[in-house]
Amino acid sequence: MPRITISDIARRAGVSTGAVSYALNDRPGVSEQTRARILAIADELGWQPSSAARSLSGSRSETVGMVLARDPDTLGVESFYMQFLAGIELELSKRSYALLLQVVPDLDAELRAHRAWRAARRVDGVIIIDPRVDDPRLPAFQLPDALPAVVVGDTSLAGGLTNVWTDDAAAVRESVRYLYAMGHRRIARISGVEDFGHTTIRDRAFDEEIAAVGAEGLVYRTDYSPVQGAGVTRAVLTLAERPSAIIYDNDVMAVAGLGVAAEVGLRVPADVSMVAWDDSLLCEATFPRLTALSHDVKKYGAHVARRLFDRMDGAEPGSFLDSVPTLRARGTTARHAG
Repeated sequence: MPRITISDIARRAGVSTGAVSYALNDRPGVSEQTRARILAIADELGWQPSSAARSLSGSRSETVGMVLARDPDTLGVESFYMQFLAGIELELSKRSYALLLQVVPDLDAELRAHRAWRAARRVDGVIIIDPRVDDPRLPAFQLPDALPAVVVGDTSLAGGLTNVWTDDAAAVRESVRYLYAMGHRRIARISGVEDFGHTTIRDRAFDEEIAAVGAEGLVYRTDYSPVQGAGVTRAVLTLAERPSAIIYDNDVMAVAGLGVAAEVGLRVPADVSMVAWDDSLLCEATFPRLTALSHDVKKYGAHVARRLFDRMDGAEPGSFLDSVPTLRARGTTARHAG
């Protein structure tokens, strides 16, 4: 069978070879609609860069890719990703590899980015963040000739791909048991994006543990931002029967919650206890210091990068538990008298 060239793709798409080159190399110069059509045709025809062209720069690109389908404004205040990326870069630098990071608005744009990377062989492997239930990104990485990939998330969400995960369910259960032992019987959880698989896992663990101890639980959705975290906290703390404790899905929402409590005239932890997630430096910088579910996010990122290198070197897929976040009690939790 003759090798497919960019001229073949250009003829099928009815565009110039230059436009095909721009699309395959993810460079500006064509509209998103044209780029998507060209990539779809290239994928259909089974196009791959010629081995001669690849050999000019070596058999590998010495780059790994990660796409974040998140609001850039939210990412700007998410301490998790700064630590996570620092851990990845720590491992990449040991092999003189680069990270190609792309921020996109949604999953469709992420799928297009993955197709472009695969077609042009721009990266040697991919880190997949925020896995969903029945995630549409995974089938492309389950094919025999797919790029090596590592899913950052629970084994149940990884579709048989290599995954590195933290036991979020165990962490949620520990926090509920801790608060119950401190006398709290009405506990709120201010959670993240419902579509994310780890949100589902945390929700289920929260509901089950609340039922197991015989407490009352309330769950509220956010986009992880401090703005929504503050808004939901205000709604929770002004309920006629407000909860005596709140568990947050990240640290920036918990910090925002502390400010809201002060605004509405409540004392933390005398009137309401608060538990954060991720335990970044933010949790140490507040007054009172935030009780948090703690794990080493930088180490987590480094672990993910090492497993991706293993896959790129031919290792079989596997599932690897990185850590179980543990509760670190500080100044925002106290025994509830009421």
